Amino acid sequence: MYVADSRASTPAASAEGTARPAPAGRYRTAVAPTVLALGTVSLITDVSSEMVTAVLPLYLVAGLGLSPLGFGLLDGVYNGFSAVVRLAGGHLADRGGGRHKWVAGAGYALSALCKPLLLVAHTLTPIGLVLAADRTGKGLRTAPRDALISLSSTPETRGRAFGVHRAMDTAGALLGPLAAFLILRATVDGYDAVFTVSFCVAVTGVLVLVLFVPGGRGEAAAPAARPTVRAALALLAHRDLRRLAVCALLLGLATVSDSFVYLLLQRRLGVPDRWFALLPLGTAAAFLLLAVPLGRLADRWGRWRVFLAGHGALLLAYALLLTSWHGPALPYAVLALHGTFYAATDGVLMAAASDSVPEALRSSGLALVQTGQAGARFACSLAFGVAWTLWGDRTALLLATAALAACAAYAVSLRPFRKAAV
Repeated sequence: MYVADSRASTPAASAEGTARPAPAGRYRTAVAPTVLALGTVSLITDVSSEMVTAVLPLYLVAGLGLSPLGFGLLDGVYNGFSAVVRLAGGHLADRGGGRHKWVAGAGYALSALCKPLLLVAHTLTPIGLVLAADRTGKGLRTAPRDALISLSSTPETRGRAFGVHRAMDTAGALLGPLAAFLILRATVDGYDAVFTVSFCVAVTGVLVLVLFVPGGRGEAAAPAARPTVRAALALLAHRDLRRLAVCALLLGLATVSDSFVYLLLQRRLGVPDRWFALLPLGTAAAFLLLAVPLGRLADRWGRWRVFLAGHGALLLAYALLLTSWHGPALPYAVLALHGTFYAATDGVLMAAASDSVPEALRSSGLALVQTGQAGARFACSLAFGVAWTLWGDRTALLLATAALAACAAYAVSLRPFRKAAV
């Protein structure tokens, strides 16, 4: 359906595992083998990481007795610490062509090694250090991986390519919480078993990356721009990329982390602890179903429009959580909107940013946008945890909703005008 026949339509791969664009008007429905290989790695890795993510809020709050403020700090570390190293990962991947795969592989390996350390970390400080190391791995791998996807795709099909990758990634996010749920029900020391199985799955993902993702051994073509830190930062002089980066940062400042959304749903509906790990399945299912259609829509209708529409879906999810409605359809509606938000923004943002970044600095340019967004979400987790501790969960969510509406309104005014960059 989306996979090209490698004998006839697959673009020729370069030394880095990238591909030369296909001739205009041909093979626009094809997705490069590199994208599918990276999607497989992400699927396996997400099974591992989402097993941990699914049980982590309950493990920390109910199991270790952390306050919402303490959890907000750790959740901020878990989701935002990667902002510190994303620029470094992007820069290392761009230096001396062919390093995209190996920088990404180092990140995947570091995250895998952190999983068994959760077995021996039982207080705030060591858990925070383990999560920081895990997110360092994510920060190293994200920009090089997305650069490989972008470079393996034509400009006309980047939204679809990122959609296919994110759909495969989200299939892992769907299986991870289910695996955690089954392990918790089948074992006595459930959390320890989850962390152990998560480590084994993560190692499998690293092996798939090493064996099946094309990697660079030869010399890359001479770059049009030298991949230095100064050259990467100079990319922000381009209006379209600068506006995308600013919008991603502002909207990230008002994006409540997934874990808080699930905790809010549990409190609203009185979900038993044993069922908590299943809540992320709703988000993952919607993301999985919509990632490819919305990626294709972004290629045709405009990436900027789809990106903003995704934040509109998130606003509706927050609004539902603020209402007094307690009907049985509430969790399905909230989680469907939550998954729609990710399907319309995650890969679409990277596809939009790719259009404004030269190939020689592709990884560094994507890292700039990702860094701003990750740092903003780190700040949001901290602020939301403080607000919940001081004023309660409802007031905290009300403030986040108002902030998201204001940031979305401002983002509309910054809309890039060139279709290729939206």
